[in-house]
Order: sequence, then C-alpha cells, then structure tokens
Amino acid sequence: MAPPSENQDNNAGDKAGNQAKPWGGVFDGATDARVEAFSESVSYDRRMYQQDIRGSVAHATMLAAVGVLTDDEKNQIIEGLTQIGWEIAAGRFEFKQELEDVHMNIERALVDRIGDVGRKLHTGRSRNDQVSTDFRMWVREAIDGFDLLLADLQRAFVGRAAQDEGVILPGYTHLQRAQPVLAAHYWLAYVEKYQRDRDRLADCRRRVNQLPLGTAAMAGTTIPIDRQMVADDLQFEGLVANSLDSSSDRDFAIEYVSALSLIAVHLSGWAEEWILWSTTEFNFLKLPQAFCTGSSIMPQKINPDVLELTRGKSARVIGSLQSLLVLTKGLPLAYNRDLQEDKERVFDATDTVRMCLELAAPLVAGAELKRESIAERLDRGYLDATTFMEHLIHLGVPQRTAHGIVGKLVGAAMKEGVRLADLPLAAYQEDCPQLDESLYDVLGVEQAVKAFRSVGSTRPEFVAQQVAAWRERLGMNQEAPA
Repeated sequence: MAPPSENQDNNAGDKAGNQAKPWGGVFDGATDARVEAFSESVSYDRRMYQQDIRGSVAHATMLAAVGVLTDDEKNQIIEGLTQIGWEIAAGRFEFKQELEDVHMNIERALVDRIGDVGRKLHTGRSRNDQVSTDFRMWVREAIDGFDLLLADLQRAFVGRAAQDEGVILPGYTHLQRAQPVLAAHYWLAYVEKYQRDRDRLADCRRRVNQLPLGTAAMAGTTIPIDRQMVADDLQFEGLVANSLDSSSDRDFAIEYVSALSLIAVHLSGWAEEWILWSTTEFNFLKLPQAFCTGSSIMPQKINPDVLELTRGKSARVIGSLQSLLVLTKGLPLAYNRDLQEDKERVFDATDTVRMCLELAAPLVAGAELKRESIAERLDRGYLDATTFMEHLIHLGVPQRTAHGIVGKLVGAAMKEGVRLADLPLAAYQEDCPQLDESLYDVLGVEQAVKAFRSVGSTRPEFVAQQVAAWRERLGMNQEAPA
C-alpha cells in the first residue's frame, strides 16, 4: 500500500499540509513554502504572547460561566496555557513559522497537550477579534510604561530647575537672542511639553481600552457569550460596539503612534538645542561623557552622539506613523490581511521612543550649565530692549512709538559696540525728554527678568511657584525612605 499523501488525513484534527492549519479544512493542497515565509508574523508578534494567554484564559473562564465549557475543561485549558506561558518566558517554546502567528502557535501547542478540549477554546471568537484584543492590551501596557518614563524625565528637568536656581539664560526666537529668561523657566518649558505628551497618552488609552473580543470575524457569534464578563476580567473600560468596526479598526494604533511621534519631536527639539549649546560657539553646556563618544581620528572630540541619535530616531517614529496612515487609508470593511503590517510599525515606534526616554532623564540630570561662560556674554544681544520699551509705555509713550525709539537707541549702541546701559542720558532724552537717570535701573538682564509681571512669565517669584507646584505634582517632596 502506498503511503498517504501529505494532504491526506492522519487522524481527526491532526492533518498535514494546510489541513493541519486551523483554517485548512476546505483546502486540498499545501501552502507554498514561500507563501508561508511571506505571510508569517510570528517572528515579531510573539512578543504579545502574555496578552494572548491572558485573553484566552479570560475567554475560557467566560465560556465555562455560560455553559459552553465544563469547569474541568476550563481548568485543563488554563493549566495548559499557563504552562505554555512559562515555557515561552524561559525560552523553551518552539515557535513554528508554518503556524503563522503567536496565536496559532499557542493554540496548537495547547491542542497537542490536552487534545480536543483545546480545540474548544476558540469557540465564539475569531483571530480577527483575538488579535485586536491582544494588540490593544499590549498598547495599553506600553502607554502605562511611557507615563512612568515621561514622569522620570519631568523630574529630571524639575531637578535641574532647583540646581540652576538664579541662572539667567538668553532666550531665542529665530535662533537670535531675544529676551532673558531664568534657566529654571527654560527647564519648566520642557516639563510642560512632556505633560502634554502624558495627557495625550492618557486620552488615547481610553480609546485603546475598549474590548473587541466576542465580535468574532466581522458579524458577531451565535454562541451565548458574555463579553462584559471578559471586559471586566481583562480590565477593559467598555466594549467595542460594532462588530464590523471591531475587526477593521486600527485607529487606536495610529493615535498611539501619533502620540509617540509628538514625544519624539519634543525629544528631537531638546536634543538639537543641547547639541548647539554644547558647541564651542555656544559653550553653554557640558554634557556627561558617559553619554558621548569620541572620534577615531580626532583625539580631542567629545561628540554628542546620544543627542544626535535621539534627533535622528525621531524620523523612524514619524515614518511609522506615516506607514500606518498609508496602510489603512484605502481598506474596505471589515478585516483585511494588510492589517498584519501594523504591528512592526507600532513595535518599532515603541522601542525607539522607549530607548530615547530611558537615556534622556539621566542625561538631563548629568549635564552641567557653564555658568561663567553664559554670564560672560549675557549682556550681548540687547536682551533688555523689550523691557526698556515697556518701561517707556509705563511712562505714557504709545507702544509703536516706544518701539521706534528703542530700535533707534539699539542701532546707536550697535554702532558704538556698547550696551544700552552704556549710552549717555542725552542719547535717551533726545527722543524721550521725560527720561532721567532712573532709566538705568531698568536696564540689564537682571533688572529685565525682575520686571516681568504676566502670569506664566519668567518673573522669579512665578517661576519659584511653578517649580514648587511641579515638585508637589511629581511627588518630589516626599522624603526618601530610611
């Protein structure tokens, strides 16, 4: 007798070729090996194994509660899944490419261990809603991790605000010196940016945290499942309401990577600024050498490679966002295999931003402002010009007129190569006779900083209040345990 072909049944539920696959019943031939290599996702989606097992445990628990499984069957499934999870964590589990993804690998391993009981696990669900559930759980956990990392970075900047108390920096617009600001005010600007990032992620999390499981392939299921029970078990805030939308929706992934892109943009802007500040030309900042590298040919070089890579890696994150938008822009309802391409983009954006944030906080804490170098050149650029203009406004001079008067005085000072405070009183009285010697009390960067009045400005009292408020908000006032 000739041996059975590779597409003949060996035994019920354990068939070679496509018929060994969960979806292979209608097929009478094997999948081309090149197609299996082309279409597999287990090489990267295996990182969702914990979410897949957790979701399957919740699903099995619910199936037992509604009478689809017996308690004994439920317990066999949960025990089998738990053992598989331990093996994956220990690196002893063999993932097989021909089983396509992490979900089918785990299910097949379960069937191999407990037989037909394992085949009952998929009752009332599809891979479509299963994948979406696992993916949402993975993104939810990543968001929670980013909130902690962003808070650490905020604390690093608030810590710098205390460390650099009283230091005045030149503020820039158009990369030209504009007005003086306290260093602490500068650092708090970044704290505000990263708080918006945290707020965006928190808002995104609400939309991520909706359960798709139980909507099945695209139309629902006739099995009397209890979706709310699963949602409660898996700590989802609500249920995805429409089964068609459920299997095709990737808005949550796009919104999540959009939030990561803004984090990357904020990190890139900070990196660019500190790269400039660490140059000989600026000479504002000394970077910690542990976050720099050298040159293979120029012995004197201390290069800001971490900052440069932070700036460069923002392009990867932004690219991932664009890929997701293009991926989904023309897909009809409901599920399409194109959506398999979403995870690598989400995983890469997550890994990239996480690495940048893990380095950013210690880099911020370890840097040092070059106070003497900053102070030595602080009076260059006429940083007090705007404050002096507003002094004229206080004296009753119209703003546009005052602007013209001060512009003329700055031009005269530039020609002489001196500060505004070095011009004689007569030069001021030529266009504004009511001025007297008291005008010199408002000139200079120290006086300019103290003169600010508006809420949110760099006035020292306001900045001190903001530093104190952020320390309280970020839990920095709690005493360290003994």
